[in-house]
Amino acid sequence: MDPNIHKPMALQETPVILPGHDFETVTETIAEIPLSKRFPLGWVGFLLVSLGLLGVLHLALGYLVMTGIGIFGTNQPVGWAFPIINFVWWIGIGHAGTLISAILLLFKQQWRMSISRFAEAMTIFAVACAAIFPVFHTGRPWLAAYWLFPYPNAMGLWPQFKSPLIWDVFAVSTYATVSIVFWYIGMIPDLATLRDRAVSKVKARIYGMLSLGWRGSARHWHRYEVASLILAGLSTPLVLSVHTVVSFDFAVSLIPGWHATIFPPYFVAGAIYAGFAMVLTLAIPVRRFYGMESLITMRHIDNMAKVTLATGLIVGYGYTMEAFFAWYSGSPHERFMMWNRMFGQYGWSYWTLIAINVVMVQLLWFKSVRQNTTLLFIMSLLVGVGMWLERFVIVVTSLANDYVPSSWAHYSPTIWDWLLYAGTFGLFLTLFLLFLRFVPMISMFEVKTLLPQGKIKADH
Repeated sequence: MDPNIHKPMALQETPVILPGHDFETVTETIAEIPLSKRFPLGWVGFLLVSLGLLGVLHLALGYLVMTGIGIFGTNQPVGWAFPIINFVWWIGIGHAGTLISAILLLFKQQWRMSISRFAEAMTIFAVACAAIFPVFHTGRPWLAAYWLFPYPNAMGLWPQFKSPLIWDVFAVSTYATVSIVFWYIGMIPDLATLRDRAVSKVKARIYGMLSLGWRGSARHWHRYEVASLILAGLSTPLVLSVHTVVSFDFAVSLIPGWHATIFPPYFVAGAIYAGFAMVLTLAIPVRRFYGMESLITMRHIDNMAKVTLATGLIVGYGYTMEAFFAWYSGSPHERFMMWNRMFGQYGWSYWTLIAINVVMVQLLWFKSVRQNTTLLFIMSLLVGVGMWLERFVIVVTSLANDYVPSSWAHYSPTIWDWLLYAGTFGLFLTLFLLFLRFVPMISMFEVKTLLPQGKIKADH
């Protein structure tokens, strides 16, 4: 029975999938995009822009390799700057995908089904962008990067396992591996559908290889469900552990402004906050461009806005606790660091992030704001800016003014810092646009379970 049937009209929720769909229309709507021979002009235009940014990434990395990391604006004492800021930011962006696909799956949240596929893709592409920064920031990656992984070698050299930077390597590589496997296994039934519907022999052969001989038998579905639950169980602790380990890069140090016990949950909440904002940033234009409003409904948009509000409140609580810890600690260095963040040379960045992440997010209490997709899209973009500024404030203000005033310095990024960062957007958008064009962006078989006939079959 429909849970909305006894509710007053004003209290009824928007359905997860709008009426008028059956098994065939769901398949047609979703499969038409990857099987179509036509490339929409809007898609081509965005791809050209993203390829241009990807070229900027290649230019920046090429110049970096030829010249060295001296092209960055890092100095003494600001030895960490844009590379670590952008690494943490991109890792945070990828958190929402795993949360949607794993945790919400375990809690049997049906509204996740229409957005889980491209949220998982967003996770993988964001981790790929994040990996660029530590690999090239170590300098001469062809000589140094592989030493981050422990492997038997004739020189008997091993990484320092006490370093949280090595913990990052294990956490992020595990996170990326599980996310890729989870994403790919979830697509197998839909890839088989594309294989069976493809007119082109080339596409039929490619989708046939990717579907791994899927025939939809009871044995296949049983193994699929078992594998999905196992991977969801593995992914769930990764949602919490990955950004917790990333926070240890700072929290295990003795630098004022960094060694705070609140950093692990604070970083995790901030990652989910930024991740859901990015899902909104992608979902709102995608559903409009491809006419997916009946499958990605306002129910999805509203729920994601609510999660963004909840995690934004946690992030605001973290900011409050940072200021409280600095005052309550009695340490003059901690108090100075907090005062310097607020009113020092980078005070503009602190108050901008407060305005976005604490003040602006309060608008999401109002349903009229959560239902306004244009306003929500702008707000989600600003949340991404605010979370980047948070990492900027944490990293730069804590290093620029340390214990010894004689070593204080001002940090400003160079053009190559900005170009490398902008180039990673080119990589992300290129991968995401290719995903939209050649892979089902919405899980067909999961959405079908939301249909009345799908629920009847599931009950039997």
